[in-house]
Amino acid sequence: MNKKIGILTSGGDCPGLNAIIHAVVKCASHKGWEVYGIPYGTDGFLKLEHGKCRSEDLKLREHGYDLPGLLHGIDILQFLSGSILGSLSKGNTEDKAIAQTIIQGYQNLELDALIAVGGDGSLDIIYDLAQKGGWNLVGIPKTIDNDVPFTERSIGFRTAVDTVTSALYDLTFTAASHDRTMIVQVMGRNAGHLALHAGIAGGADIILIPELTPKIDPDLINDICIRIAQLRWSGRKFALIVIAEGVKNQAGEKEKYIGDYLAQQIDEISHKLCLTDKPEFCDLDTIETRATVLGHIQRSGTPSSYDRLLAAAFAKKAIDLIAEEKYNQLVVWQNGEVQTQPLDKVVAHIKQRHELGLCPSPVEPDGFLVQTARSLGIYLG
Repeated sequence: MNKKIGILTSGGDCPGLNAIIHAVVKCASHKGWEVYGIPYGTDGFLKLEHGKCRSEDLKLREHGYDLPGLLHGIDILQFLSGSILGSLSKGNTEDKAIAQTIIQGYQNLELDALIAVGGDGSLDIIYDLAQKGGWNLVGIPKTIDNDVPFTERSIGFRTAVDTVTSALYDLTFTAASHDRTMIVQVMGRNAGHLALHAGIAGGADIILIPELTPKIDPDLINDICIRIAQLRWSGRKFALIVIAEGVKNQAGEKEKYIGDYLAQQIDEISHKLCLTDKPEFCDLDTIETRATVLGHIQRSGTPSSYDRLLAAAFAKKAIDLIAEEKYNQLVVWQNGEVQTQPLDKVVAHIKQRHELGLCPSPVEPDGFLVQTARSLGIYLG
C-alpha cells in the first residue's frame, strides 16, 4: 500500500540530520511512497495553513541534490551538516489556537504518518501534538548532548565528540608552547556525555561535568590547583581542562561562560596557594590560564561515518515501523542494535525528569567511562 509520509527536524541542529532525511527518502521511495519535508519543524504546518508554502513544494525526491555539469546523479545530501528542512529550537505550541492550526496543517496534508527527528524537548512537544491530533508518529533521536532516554546513542553525538577531540588536540600544542592551563568549555546542557567522551579521547587532565561536579566551589578549585601543581612539579608546565556548560558557579547559578569563570577562580586560588610558601605550590604564581568556548562549531562539520550509518539504520527502522503501522514509537540504539521504545514511556520519563529540573539521561556517576577516566589519572572532582 502506497503511503504519504512527512518528515521534520526540530530542536537544535546537529550533524547527521540530512543523512536521516536522505535515508528516509531513499527507503520510502523504494516502496513507492511519497515523502514531504516539513520546513522548520512543526512551524511548517503553520506555514501551510497560512498559505506561505504549498504542499506540492514540500515533496522530496530520491536525489535531492544533483551537481551541475556531467556528474548527474551525484547525491551529496548525507555529507552535509545542518538541516535542509530548517529547524526551530523553540516553538509556541502552548497557545491552543496555534496548536490547533498545526494539527489542522497535518490533517490537510493528508499524511499517513510523520517522522519527527528531535531531542528530548522536541519529542515531548511533538508527542503531545500527535496525541491531540491523532497523528501516526515515529520518533528518531538526535542531539549532540546524547541525553535522550532509552537510547545509548543519538544522531550527531559522535561527530560532536570528534569535533571537540580535534579542538583539544590543537589546543594542547598552544598550551604546551606557552606553559598555559587551557580550559575548554563544551556544550551538553545538563549532561556531561560530550565533555566526558571528548575529554578522555582528547587527553584532558581534568574533566568537569554536572553529574560529578554540579557547581564550582572552593574545595573543587583547590583540588584543581593542586592537580595543576602536581603536573608542574613533575616537569609538565601545561594542563588541559574540559568543562561542560552545565556546571554551575559557586552560587549554584548557570554561567554563560563557565570556562572564563573557572579560569578566574583558578587564578585567585593558585595565587593564595603560592603565598603559603610550600615548595609544591611555588610554581603556581607563573600560571597563565586561558578559556576557550567552542560554541556552535560543535553542531557543525561533516557527519562522521558512524553518524551516517546510524542515520541510515534509524531511517530504515522508522520506515519499517510505518509499513507495519506500528506507530508512537521511538527508534533507539540499545545493546549494539536498532530497537524501539514506546513514545508514551519515553515522554513520561522526559516530563518527570524535566519537572524535577534533572537531565533525562545523565552520565552514570559510577559508569565504565567514568571509571576509565579515573584509571587514566584524569581528575573528575
